[in-house]
Amino acid sequence: MTVTLTDIAELRLRTFLRTSDVASSTTRGVRLSVSDGGCNGYEYGLGVVAAPQDGDITFQQGSLNVYVDGNSASLLEGVVVDYVDSLLESGFKFTNPNATDTCGCGKSFQAGDCTPEAAPCS
Repeated sequence: MTVTLTDIAELRLRTFLRTSDVASSTTRGVRLSVSDGGCNGYEYGLGVVAAPQDGDITFQQGSLNVYVDGNSASLLEGVVVDYVDSLLESGFKFTNPNATDTCGCGKSFQAGDCTPEAAPCS
């Protein structure tokens, strides 16, 4: 499983961890997932969690615990998460080699014919 956070994305996520309401523990981290939704079929999920869920793929980047939803892994393989801060746009940006189309906001995507085994379109 290859998911990459840019240095700025890792820094912003560590900042969110420090200021979150999630109880501090050695397992606290961020979780990436994909769900049906958005304007293009799939929608990225990124959140602060206290611990991984059953089936999550876990790794560390720097001092940050990263958890990837096991059911979303095939759709997130090779994704690069960046943080953009500009006059027109601020937030996390996903560059996904599995995406065949993305929406204008960059928060949702389509993959092939919407039939990967990991997360079928509804």
